[in-house]
Amino acid sequence: MKKFLAIFLTVIMVLILACGCDKQNNRMTQNVRLVEVTHSVFYAPQYVAIEKGFFTDNEIEIELINGGGADKCMTALLSDQADVAFMGPEASVYVYKQDKEDYVVNFAQLTQRDGSFIVGREKNDDFKIEDMKGKTILGGRKGGMPLMTLEYVLKQHGLTPNVDLTVRTDIQFDMMAGAFASGEADYTTLFEPLASNFEAEQKGYIVGSLGAEAGYIPYTCYCTLLSSIEGKEELIQNFTNAIYKGMIWVQNNSAEEVAEAILPQFPDSNIELLTQVVQRYKDQDTWKPDLILGKDGYDRMIDIIITAGELEEGAPYDKVFVDKFAKEAMKNTK
Repeated sequence: MKKFLAIFLTVIMVLILACGCDKQNNRMTQNVRLVEVTHSVFYAPQYVAIEKGFFTDNEIEIELINGGGADKCMTALLSDQADVAFMGPEASVYVYKQDKEDYVVNFAQLTQRDGSFIVGREKNDDFKIEDMKGKTILGGRKGGMPLMTLEYVLKQHGLTPNVDLTVRTDIQFDMMAGAFASGEADYTTLFEPLASNFEAEQKGYIVGSLGAEAGYIPYTCYCTLLSSIEGKEELIQNFTNAIYKGMIWVQNNSAEEVAEAILPQFPDSNIELLTQVVQRYKDQDTWKPDLILGKDGYDRMIDIIITAGELEEGAPYDKVFVDKFAKEAMKNTK
């Protein structure tokens, strides 16, 4: 009888402790569905924040979703399949221009350059943008930042898209690598680590950097619905704190240390390749140090959109971006 009672009490204690842990977890963490435009080393600070537990420290559990393009990310956000979207801020401008009441607002900028690289079929250490004259390049979806940045760079070098060269927009963003590998076009643009993997497999060769060519552009931001900005301020602040801590960590650590931290996010890669890619992004000043989408950068992005013929005018800066979360993160996050 005593033995039975001891076992019974032990079981009861285990159940009580388990319930206590569940209650604590329910109280302490909140699930956030984060849809990203693509899965790339370009977003290393985000993956550092995940792998180093910075989101957990801020009472957030991340459910990461690869959207495979800004259009799909925006669809997920607007249809309540995601809580936060990570994509080019041009998408939020398009939504605002549709006069939606619950429009999309950017609250933190992560990247300040295009993160894609021009990949050709042959090695060319002396590549110039002008070398693409008369050729065909896979450019991505019409209206997206990858295509608009590419066209902007081409025009800066005196090349008119679809006059001096063919820029194809008929292949979806997440299908471009496969199309190029199967023989489509002379050039394509690819993000890392895909571009370096292509080199390793001799499917193509990196010949140029759109980020270096285009200069500073507010390329990728975190955004959510206006209703979330107004109704979930603590959650958005905690999310921003975690991202900022990831950004600081990347800034303060070597490319190899960053590569080691994010390796679980890229199981098909290796430390050597990831280190090379991270260093490449560090060298071209890819990541924005303060998370704030400044007015000058925003205006430049709008100029690129207008030049591309996608809009006649932009949206008010203070409608599609708020800086209070970024400022608070910078003030309080160590």
